[in-house]
Amino acid sequence: MENSANFTSIRLTGYLNLEFNMKYFLFAVITVLYSTILFANSFLIGVICSAKPLHKPMYVFLCSLFVNELYGSTALFPSLQVHLILNNNEISLIYCYLQIFCLYTYAMIEFCNLAVMSFDRYVSICYPLQYNRIMTPFRVGVLIVLVWSYCFVQFLILFSFNFKLQLCGNSMEKIWCDNYLLVKLACSKTSLNNTYGIYVNVMTALIPLMLIIYSYTKILKICMGSTKEAKQKALSTCAPHIISLLNFSLGCFFETVQSRFDNIRMPALLRIIISVYFLICQPVLNPIMYGIRLKNIRKVCKNLVVSKVGIT
Repeated sequence: MENSANFTSIRLTGYLNLEFNMKYFLFAVITVLYSTILFANSFLIGVICSAKPLHKPMYVFLCSLFVNELYGSTALFPSLQVHLILNNNEISLIYCYLQIFCLYTYAMIEFCNLAVMSFDRYVSICYPLQYNRIMTPFRVGVLIVLVWSYCFVQFLILFSFNFKLQLCGNSMEKIWCDNYLLVKLACSKTSLNNTYGIYVNVMTALIPLMLIIYSYTKILKICMGSTKEAKQKALSTCAPHIISLLNFSLGCFFETVQSRFDNIRMPALLRIIISVYFLICQPVLNPIMYGIRLKNIRKVCKNLVVSKVGIT
């Protein structure tokens, strides 16, 4: 075993590769993005909660998705802003653990939420007459609570192994704390961390993806024998979900590849963009896409704007 030390902070060396002027530019971009995310997601959560026509399973699951976007963004953006404006690349070990927990559970909840949403669309399109009996308000609430609690518990178990690690270094080539890189810094045995980490990935990413593929395969079969109007209706509700899934899955895939194969040569800025793409693009894309593509949300938003204009 190599010599271990009691580190109290982690050095995020991804910031060191950025030019001084570039840091201020990125700070401005991140501030605009974070403000947009906070406004767009909060606005749609408020719209769904306040409008009775949107008190349906599909929109309740969307509300859970938007809450998760706020959760993940708040775990990342304030940290990026502080490091960029203060020109400081150190983060306390406690906050590093907290950021890892929040960002990883965000990704897990995102996959599980998308899986539940695909199941909802599957029941709605394949069993329309039984939909209200199957997707009751109670079952919808149970599914949402189950998604969040399941992901938290799964990662808490994995996370508990990290506290036993003895670190032999405190430099991480990243701009946010990464669990995989933290485990690589350990000079104690990490076989349990790695094994359970694979299990968690399978249970919270691979299985939800399989459920989504199964749901949309069944939906596609139903649509093939339906009328043109039914196909368009199914496409209008499913398209945002498919785009969201592909965007998030590809973002996670590229981040996993570039973080695990650190011998891949690429510009520092490109590496940073890839590492934060799935954490930034998803919270921006989802509210804009669902707000524009879904007719009922668009209609409620339009009525809300018209009523506000009429009052003034």
